[in-house]
Amino acid sequence: MIARLDIYILRRVKMESSKKIVWYNLAFMAFSTVWGFGNVLNGFVYFNGIQVIFSWILMFALYFVPYALMVGELGSAFKDSGGGVSSWINETIGPKFAYYAGWTYWACHITYIASKGSGGLKALSWAVFRNAETYDTFPTVYVQLGTLAVFLFFCWVASRGLNPLKKLATIAGSSMFIMSILYILMMFAAPVINPNGGFVTPDFSWDNIFPQFNLQYFTSLSILVFAVGGCEKISPYVNKVENPSKGFPKGMITLAIMVVVCAILGTIAMGMMFDPAVINADPDTFNSYVANGAYWAFQKLGNYYGIGDTLLVLYALCNMIGQFAVLVVSIDAPLRMLLDNEQSKEFVPSALLKQNKYGAYTNGIKLVIVLSGSIILIQSFVPGAAAVLAQLTKLNSVCMPLRYLWVFVAYIALRKAIRTIDAEYRFVKNQKIAYFFGGWCFLITAACCIMGMYNKDPLTMALNIITPIVLTALGLILPMIAKREQRKES
Repeated sequence: MIARLDIYILRRVKMESSKKIVWYNLAFMAFSTVWGFGNVLNGFVYFNGIQVIFSWILMFALYFVPYALMVGELGSAFKDSGGGVSSWINETIGPKFAYYAGWTYWACHITYIASKGSGGLKALSWAVFRNAETYDTFPTVYVQLGTLAVFLFFCWVASRGLNPLKKLATIAGSSMFIMSILYILMMFAAPVINPNGGFVTPDFSWDNIFPQFNLQYFTSLSILVFAVGGCEKISPYVNKVENPSKGFPKGMITLAIMVVVCAILGTIAMGMMFDPAVINADPDTFNSYVANGAYWAFQKLGNYYGIGDTLLVLYALCNMIGQFAVLVVSIDAPLRMLLDNEQSKEFVPSALLKQNKYGAYTNGIKLVIVLSGSIILIQSFVPGAAAVLAQLTKLNSVCMPLRYLWVFVAYIALRKAIRTIDAEYRFVKNQKIAYFFGGWCFLITAACCIMGMYNKDPLTMALNIITPIVLTALGLILPMIAKREQRKES
């Protein structure tokens, strides 16, 4: 995901460098950044089918729209400093906290990296065997050793400065985006074309639509927060928008509408295909749907149209290429984001700044190997390959949103310096309202991450708690080591 987002955006900006970006072009760019087919599946599975519609609407109204508009204000204020979260923090608070922001962004990708190898092997298995059973019945130890081998290979690729997979990720990501839209369109048309296809009739009664606010509900909210995050990637281009004070918020509001429509229609389409009662029958079935639901969706869709596994194979191949390409980019790009930052270098031990002739941070990659490799090996003790992917999905939903916290910290700091830092676009003029939304989104993100740590499985819960603590502690230790080095040199 990271690869196609960043590369796609950069290409779009280069194309638009000679002219202003129209608000609807900005909305499309942001949509490609934020949304994907997996978000629809995870929402449907974790929130009891079409019940997630209520949660989607709530999440967008109370979280995503203010979040996106705050990002617009930050991008407008710091258009000349790259627009990244680290630069925002550096300008508003200082270089040390900018390092912590960069560290958080990199550290969050440790869990993300651990999931990509498993995801790629899963996609390969579906493309070859066209079923879930083959991969899911493999002994977990062998699957994780295979995942580790794939991970180490792509670490080597990242260290050699080989970038062809970034282009493949862009192609695969674009294809996945198109297939996500086609899934919705083709699924709605399927009952007309094939009335005897055995479709599920969703129950849209109030009792079925309105969710139960129980422990399972609140501990799964991090899934939705993770799903709608990432729009800060387009913030550097707010001042390239035609009439940015009106065009950018219009683009962000359009983005929110597009995502809401896709989330709702995608959920309804899945509701015509899958029965939540079957998904929640037992933990093994639930994990299997988390790991295989997207593939079953395209397999069923192909059967509805009488073309067999054609759509399934296309989806699996696109996903496999995308997963592996994102893996190599996620190893390299966040590391460069942290270590290429001049403001951060004084807080990083010199050993981590070592580069080879290809410009890759070799010791940084070794640190990635130790941390992500440990997560992969720990999961060798998880019973079942499907359970591993379900566990990683939940772990990513806990760790990845942590980086969004810095966006809201930067926004509050920006509003405190409103008299000294100018911005062409303001989310709201009233300071108290601005502080409220900044604090509200911060608390929602933090609460969802903390609640998301809970899990009935002791190993999963331990991994959800220990991983963020270890990564945070390591981020605090490194400046101490760097300071000791500097004292010795002086």
